[in-house]
Amino acid sequence: MGLFERYLTLWVGLCIFIGVVLGNLFPEAFQIIARLEYAHVNFVVALFIWVMIYPMMVQIDFSSIKDVGKKPKGLILTLVVNWLIKPFTMAALGWLFFKVIFVDLVDPQSATEYVAGMILLGVAPCTAMVFVWSQLTKGDPNYTLVQVSLNDIIMIFAFAPLAVFLLGVSDIKVPWETLLLSVGLYVLLPLLAGAFTRRQLEHNGDDHSVVDFVKILKPWSVIGLLATVILLFGFQAEKIISQPQTILLIAIPLLIQTYGIFALTYGVAKAIHLPHNIAAPACLIGTSNFFELAVAVAISLFGLNSGAALATVVGVLVEVPVMLSLVAIVNRTDHWFEVKKNE
Repeated sequence: MGLFERYLTLWVGLCIFIGVVLGNLFPEAFQIIARLEYAHVNFVVALFIWVMIYPMMVQIDFSSIKDVGKKPKGLILTLVVNWLIKPFTMAALGWLFFKVIFVDLVDPQSATEYVAGMILLGVAPCTAMVFVWSQLTKGDPNYTLVQVSLNDIIMIFAFAPLAVFLLGVSDIKVPWETLLLSVGLYVLLPLLAGAFTRRQLEHNGDDHSVVDFVKILKPWSVIGLLATVILLFGFQAEKIISQPQTILLIAIPLLIQTYGIFALTYGVAKAIHLPHNIAAPACLIGTSNFFELAVAVAISLFGLNSGAALATVVGVLVEVPVMLSLVAIVNRTDHWFEVKKNE
């Protein structure tokens, strides 16, 4: 691992701090950047995510994808956790904390909106950032691509019905432009660009050309992640400073959800004898959220200054540091998994 990857937790922490400071010192500048969007998808954030995941897309070998179906256990685990467990545990934890445990600490309207924001996080499984976590844990990039692709296809059809059911309202309007544009910008286009680049490099006849090219781009991947963190926290800097107690209350059930889902998925992955390079991304996909989409949908449905929007932003605040801690756990426990197994 290079300098960036070795101390990534430190760099992310510094970027969170920088984003909050800059967002409070220069709010107008971040407001200008925030307006560069279409269907609540910010193009500057999309650009940085491109920089972040493009090198990972170049590593994907499409000739190997056809064999992924021979190892279905990891795919089944990912889908069951993402669509049959995670949305419901998130809704249950939101209700438990804001309707029971924290009932005397927040007003009913705000409590309802916080729960709604948590639900939107729960029904939006991670997409772009998964490639970062997979790379940091030396996950199988081809298998990760298939896992993400299946989740994206299911999300197009299941996001709205699950949100309607768990939010308990019948007139919810899902911004399809936001959903489809996010998937296109964050997954489809970088994937096509990576496939085209790999094909051109392989045509050169040098077996090491792809590896050498990825090594050159690898630092830019981390720079894209750090720039995304600065922007996201800069956008919400004023809320983070003005509502610290509320942010703590929202963070508590989100932390329980994240570590709980990870423990469940990682335990099952070990029990069904998944190899580590498949178990790692499978667990991290089930644990993390498509926070770009969740934030955009919360703003669209409830408004920029709503409790739902704030809850999704807290999801970003919690997710990046927590996912880095889970990456560390995964990397230190690779010996728990049987390398010879291929299912």
